[in-house]
Amino acid sequence: MEDGTQHLAHCMVDMKELSANPEGLTAAGVILTPKLPQVEFSLACNDLVASGRDRKPNALVQVSVIDPHKQHLVSHACTEIVEANKDPLFLTGVTFPSEYPASPETLVKLTVYDAKDKSQESVSKWLIFFCSSLLGSATFSVGDLLKAKDERLTLSLRSSDGVCTAGTVVVSRLKMGEMEEVDVDHITTDIPSQKCPLVCESASHACVDRENPLTGPVFKNPVCKVYRFQTVDSKWMLVREQMEECTLSFSIPKQLLSLYIQEDMSRVQDLRELGDLSPHWDNLRKEVMTRYGETISSYQETLAELDKVTGRSFKPSCCKAQKSLEFIPINLHTQRMRVTCPRKTDACYDIVTVGAPAAHFQGFKCGGLQRLLSRYEGEKKSTAYQCIYYSPEHTAKAQEVLSTMSLLQPLITSLADQLLQAAQERSSTGLRDALKSLSDKTENLVHTLKDELVKSALLALHAAQPGYVSKNQKQTAVQGESVSFPLKHQDSIPHHKEYDEEEWDRAWANVAKCLTCVIAMVDKLLEDDNSKQEPVPEQQLADVITSHNLGEWREQLCPPVTRLKECVMEVVEKAKKAMTFVLLQEAACSIPQGFLLQQRRDVVFSQALAALACGFIMKLYAGIQDKGFLRQLHLVGMVAQFESLLSTYSEEIGMLEDMETGISDLQRVMFKITEAKTDDLGDLQPLVCGRRDHFTVEVPLPRLFFQNLPEEIKEGKPLRVFPVLFNVGINEQQTIAERFGDISLQERINQKNFEILEAYYKSLSEKVPLECLPCFQTQTDIKELLETLGQNVITKKRKNVEILWIAGTICRRLNGIRFTSCKSAKDRTSMSVTLEQCALLRDEHQLNKDFFIRALDCMRREGCRIENVQKNIRCRKYAFNILQLMAFPKCYRPPEGTYGKVDS
Repeated sequence: MEDGTQHLAHCMVDMKELSANPEGLTAAGVILTPKLPQVEFSLACNDLVASGRDRKPNALVQVSVIDPHKQHLVSHACTEIVEANKDPLFLTGVTFPSEYPASPETLVKLTVYDAKDKSQESVSKWLIFFCSSLLGSATFSVGDLLKAKDERLTLSLRSSDGVCTAGTVVVSRLKMGEMEEVDVDHITTDIPSQKCPLVCESASHACVDRENPLTGPVFKNPVCKVYRFQTVDSKWMLVREQMEECTLSFSIPKQLLSLYIQEDMSRVQDLRELGDLSPHWDNLRKEVMTRYGETISSYQETLAELDKVTGRSFKPSCCKAQKSLEFIPINLHTQRMRVTCPRKTDACYDIVTVGAPAAHFQGFKCGGLQRLLSRYEGEKKSTAYQCIYYSPEHTAKAQEVLSTMSLLQPLITSLADQLLQAAQERSSTGLRDALKSLSDKTENLVHTLKDELVKSALLALHAAQPGYVSKNQKQTAVQGESVSFPLKHQDSIPHHKEYDEEEWDRAWANVAKCLTCVIAMVDKLLEDDNSKQEPVPEQQLADVITSHNLGEWREQLCPPVTRLKECVMEVVEKAKKAMTFVLLQEAACSIPQGFLLQQRRDVVFSQALAALACGFIMKLYAGIQDKGFLRQLHLVGMVAQFESLLSTYSEEIGMLEDMETGISDLQRVMFKITEAKTDDLGDLQPLVCGRRDHFTVEVPLPRLFFQNLPEEIKEGKPLRVFPVLFNVGINEQQTIAERFGDISLQERINQKNFEILEAYYKSLSEKVPLECLPCFQTQTDIKELLETLGQNVITKKRKNVEILWIAGTICRRLNGIRFTSCKSAKDRTSMSVTLEQCALLRDEHQLNKDFFIRALDCMRREGCRIENVQKNIRCRKYAFNILQLMAFPKCYRPPEGTYGKVDS
C-alpha cells in the first residue's frame, strides 16, 4: 500500500497487519464483498483528575491492541485532544475494519493522557506522549463490548501504580449500518465547540457504497471517515467521506506517451515518403525530422522511467516539478460524500481533486501556454522566411484531412469488398446496403479532397520538387529569356497559377465518376434481376435459377469496383503528401520553439485527460443504473466543470494559462463504452486511441452491466464531454493582483466558459426532458441559476467566490462531473471541498445551522482532506500562514492548529 495512506487521521496502525487486500475486490475485480467494519466504537471520559488540582486536563486516548501471538502492544489509533475538560467527549471514533484479524478475544487497551501542548496535535500525536502525563488506563475485550447491554462499557481508569482511580472511560459501539434517532443532549459538554459529531475512520473498503456493487478497477487505497451531524429537527444524519486514488494517474499518461511516439514516428515516415525535394526543402525536412527524433527519444525515455514506477497510484505535490513525472497529474484523488438521513433516501456527492494541469518542470518564467502560443504565432508569421506560412486554422485543417483520409480509405476498401461479396452471393439486399454505405463514405472522401487547401498544398509541393518548371517558365525558355524565382516568405496560401490546376480537380473527379459507374452497374444488375423475377411457371423459374452462374454479378461488378479502389488509393496518396507538406511548413517555421510548445501542450493535456477520464468513470459507475443519466449521456453529452483557485499573479498566472489551454484541448476527446472481454481487472482498464487532434477513451464494462445500457451506447456511439473552467483566486497573491495587477485573464476565462455552459444547457433542454436530471431540495430553476452566474461573471467584485459556488451548483444540477484544483490540490482545494460538502449538507439535508461551522472544522481537522495533506508532504498541516489567511475569504480559512509553514 502506498506510503501516506498509512497515516490516517487518528489511526496509527501497522497497515501490513491490517489488510492484505486493500482494494477489497473479488477475483473478478468489480464485485465488492459487502463487509461492514466488525467493531467501531466511540470514546468519552468522565471525572478525569488532572495532575494539578486547579486545572482541567487536556485529554487524549491512545488505543492499543494486545497481540495474542506476540504478547505485546500494537498501536492502533489515537483520539484528538479535548482541552480543559474533565468530562471530554472525543469526536474521533475507533475502527477495527473487517480485514483486521480481531476476534471476541481480542484485548484493547485504552490509555488516557493529559497533554500539555495542543499545538503539536497536527504534527505528530506521538510527540505529545513525551510531554504528557499519564492519567490512567483500562483494558477490555471485543467480546465484552459486543455482549454489554446497549453495547456500551463504562470502565474505571487505573493510575500507573494500579491503585488510584483517575476517572472512567465510556466505550460505545457505533453501528454504521443503522440510522438511530439519538437524543442530542448526550453529546453536550461544557465547551460549546464539543457539541459536535462523532467521527470514526476506516482504512478499508468497509464504508464503500454497498448498494452499488460496481466499484471499478481504477480506484484504490480508500480512506474513509464517518461523522454524525444534527439536523434542524434534532435528528441525526450519518455522513461518510471516502477518498481514493486512481490508477489512471499513471495509465492514461503512459498510453498517451505511446500514442505521441507512434504519431511522431508516423510523421517522420510521411516526410520520408514525400520523395525528392529541392536542396532547400530537403534540408528543412532533415532538420524537422531531427527535431521529431529528439522528441521521440525524450518521450521514450520518460515512458521507460514511468514503467519502472510500481505500486504508486498518485503523484504527491512535492514531486510536481520532477522531470520523469511531468506527464502525471498532481495529487489526483476522488472524493465521495454519502449522506444517510432518517426516513430519507441516501444521497452521494462526488468530486475529483487534482493539481492544476501545468508544466511545472518547464516553469512559468515566460508565462503559460495561452500566452506562449499567442506570442509564438505572431513571431512565426514575421520570421518564417524559409518556408510558406500556413495559419493555425490551415494547419489544423491539414491534420483533420489526414485523419479523415486515414479513416475513410480502409473503410472504402472494406465496403467495396463487401459489395463484391454480396454480388458473389447474388444478395439484392446485401448489394443495396453495401452500396449505400460505400456511396456515403466515398462522397465524404470526395468532399474532403475538394478542399482548397489540398489543391494549393499539392501545387506547392510540386514547386518544391527538383526540376520543377512552370508553364510560364517553359514559354519564357522558348523565347530565350532567363527568369529566376527567389524563395520568399508567403503571407497566405500559395497559388501557382502557372501550374495546371485542373490536374487535381480531375483526380478527385475521377473518384466520383468511378463511384457513378459502380452505382450504375449495381442498378443494372438489380434491374435485370427484377425483370427475370416476373411471374413465370414454377418449373420455368427453377430452370432460370439453375441456369444462372452465381459469380456472374461479381464478374460484371469487379472492374468498376477495382477502378474505384485504385482511384481512391491514388488521390489519397497525393493528398497525404500535400498535407504532410503543409505540416512540414508548420514544423519548419516553428523550429525550435514550436516543438518545445508542443511538448508543453502534450504534458498539460496528459494531466488534464487523466483527471477527466477519472471523473467520467466515477460518474459512469455511479449512474450505471440511472436511465435518465444514460439518456442524457448519449443524446447530448456530459458537462465537466473545473473549479480553479489559482491567483492571477506571478507564477500562478502561468499555471492558469497552461490550465486554460489544457482544459480547452479536452474538447477533442470522445468516450466510448465497450463490453469487456472478461471481468478480469486487466480487461476493465480504459484504453486511449487516436492522435493529437482527436482522442477516444474506451471504457470497458463487464457484460452484466454493458447489456443494460441503451442501444445507442452499446453500438459504440461516441460520447461527448463539455469541459468548462471557472477561476477565482482567493489567496494573498490574488489580493495583490486585484489591487495593483491585472485580472483580465480570469475575467475572460469566466466569461468564455459561461457562454459554453449556457450553450450546453440550451442544447440539453432541447433534447432531454428535465425529468432526466437529478432532483434537489433547493428548487431554484437552472435557467435562473445561469442568469445569476452570468451577472456575477460580469460584476467587478473582488474574490467573487459566488461564481464558483453557483457554477458548482449548476454542474450538479446538470448531472455533470465536478473538479476542484489549485496548485497542488492539497490546501486551497481542501478548503473548497469541505466548504462545498457542508453547504450541500445545509442546503440538501437540513444541517442544523449551529452545526455548520463545527461540521466544517471537523472535516478540515479530522477528515479525508487532512489525510490528503499527510499523504503528500508527510505532515498534518495545511501550507498556510496567518498573514496569508488574513487575505482569504473567511469561509476558506482552516481551524486553528491545522496550518503552518511546511514544504509543499
